[in-house]
Amino acid sequence: MVAFIALAMLFLINDRVAASMDIIQELKAKLESSRRKRQLPIIAPGFDPALQRIDVSGRHEFVPPAQGDQRGPCPGLNALANHNYLPHNGVATIRQFTEATNKVFGMGLDISLFLSVYGAIFDGNLEKWSIGGPSDGVKLAAFLSQPQGISYSHNHYEGDGSPTRGDLYLCGEAYSLQLCQFKQLYFMQNDTKEANYTIPIIRLFEEIRLNHSISTNPFFFYGFISGFGVANGAHHFIYRFFANKSAEFPEGKLDRYVLKTFYAISGDDNNLIYTPGHERIPENWYRRAFDDEYTLLLFFGDLIATGLVNPQTLALGGNTGTVNSFTGVNVADLTGGVYNAKTLFEGNNLACFLVQSIQMVVPSFFKGPLIALSSVLLHLFKGINGSGLTLDNCPQLTRLNESVYSIYPGYTKYANGTYPTFGNCTC
Repeated sequence: MVAFIALAMLFLINDRVAASMDIIQELKAKLESSRRKRQLPIIAPGFDPALQRIDVSGRHEFVPPAQGDQRGPCPGLNALANHNYLPHNGVATIRQFTEATNKVFGMGLDISLFLSVYGAIFDGNLEKWSIGGPSDGVKLAAFLSQPQGISYSHNHYEGDGSPTRGDLYLCGEAYSLQLCQFKQLYFMQNDTKEANYTIPIIRLFEEIRLNHSISTNPFFFYGFISGFGVANGAHHFIYRFFANKSAEFPEGKLDRYVLKTFYAISGDDNNLIYTPGHERIPENWYRRAFDDEYTLLLFFGDLIATGLVNPQTLALGGNTGTVNSFTGVNVADLTGGVYNAKTLFEGNNLACFLVQSIQMVVPSFFKGPLIALSSVLLHLFKGINGSGLTLDNCPQLTRLNESVYSIYPGYTKYANGTYPTFGNCTC
């Protein structure tokens, strides 16, 4: 019986991967044909109102979620579902996630495809996933566990130090907006008319959020994926994707109205109200220019620039059971000397380590079929320095020494989507 189940699992997983690979290869070809010649914003992008305006009328008119529709920790994905750019039930395929985020926000196809595949692997059934919690629309098989969606993807697609979502250990869940956190960002700009939540403002806000988590959450954990990648991305994406473009502000202006709209906030400054799941795209809102899509190259540029201002955003590690006990991970110990704090940022090593780390944490029965997906993930980093990447020319990392994480309760005590106890959810 065990052998039969194992064989059935293998066939099912391979079928899922094969179906996904067909879509991924098609999207990869589209990515190749659309790579921008100008990878860095040396000059200001142009502005074409006819092309960049996002339709929020007709079939894309705002419709709030109904009972059973999934909404979760990502305001952008919630807004896409509420405007029918993603399926309104909040469950979408790799193709749908990739195309919607590219079409509406101007997210580079490399980032959008990477995040779509990552969600399908860790939070879905290798074909699709939920932007909220578990859904009947995302099944593996009766003998496999139910995919949990990104609302219950702690230390994978969601992590501590989020801009507007609370730390899991402190709040008991990490998918709802914490109004006090939103207010911290909102009131960093006092002039309603001239407010613009630019990258320098976002960087300062990220520093505040990280320091708060370290000083209040004994289980704070900042992993390579959940911290270095996801938490940093969640902060930078606020301005990079939500800022409204215009002839005057071709790179975007993120004012109070637009910020509140994307975060489902209403009311005046003295009475801000959060309505869960009601994130929306503002009227008269314009996406990034088509020659200025936000690619992996630009994202890594943001990471490095932010790290120069606040090195803590690039520090892997966590608290060790008490507040203010942040202890960094020794990269050499984690990788058996294959990488260290210096070589990790040389050449293609950061991209290699990212994909290799994903491989290492995938359940063993997924690893064989997912080798093909991994090669695609590496391909996505091709535009960073112009050279093709394969597993063959990466440093040979064969295992992660996860024992280095044993001192972090935010890593060791997380099980079944939660922690055994919780603290106080405050700002």
